[in-house]
Amino acid sequence: MLSEEVWRELRAQGTTRRFRAREVMLRQGSPGTHLLALTDGVAQVLRREEGGTVTWLAFRGRGDLLGEVSVFHGTTRSAEVVALTPCTAIVLDARRFQRFVEERGLVMDLMRQAFTRLRESDAHRAELLTLPVVVRLARALLRLAELGGQQDGSGSVRLSGLAQEELAQAIGVTRNAASTGLQRLREADAVETARRVIVVKDLVALRRWAAAE
Repeated sequence: MLSEEVWRELRAQGTTRRFRAREVMLRQGSPGTHLLALTDGVAQVLRREEGGTVTWLAFRGRGDLLGEVSVFHGTTRSAEVVALTPCTAIVLDARRFQRFVEERGLVMDLMRQAFTRLRESDAHRAELLTLPVVVRLARALLRLAELGGQQDGSGSVRLSGLAQEELAQAIGVTRNAASTGLQRLREADAVETARRVIVVKDLVALRRWAAAE
């Protein structure tokens, strides 16, 4: 992520736009004429394959840039960004953003961010092959709690707007497998669930599950 100072300067370079939950923020195959700086909410990055298969790539939250790769490479977008919750973002013109990066010497910062995301992607693929479903589920919930969870006075974290199908897609399993994993976490009193709502009741317990202890 960029520093708070740079982030404030960057926000002044564009215009604010709000997105409804489930609204497409950046469409796969579209030209990289602009990018988004996400200032509120949680989005998910998806790739639609030929034949209709949808591959989950990442969750993104406040402070993340969306669509910067196509802006720098001058190519069409290789993935789609969809608002998981209501989102607010700054729309940044590609050329103006490129000038901003050059003038402030941010190329290395963005390269480091790109390498970090690449490592995260590699780690996620390894998790899909090696970790039990409930461990992957706990890690996904922790990530969402960090990105956009609403914490109450009791220490619980509420994750709103998340369908079990989307959670299953993020950890590479069927909806039934994700439901079974959530049941185990409910029985451990780590979470509770309702329609499109998951409440993390015990972050310490969830971290233990995520650590595969």
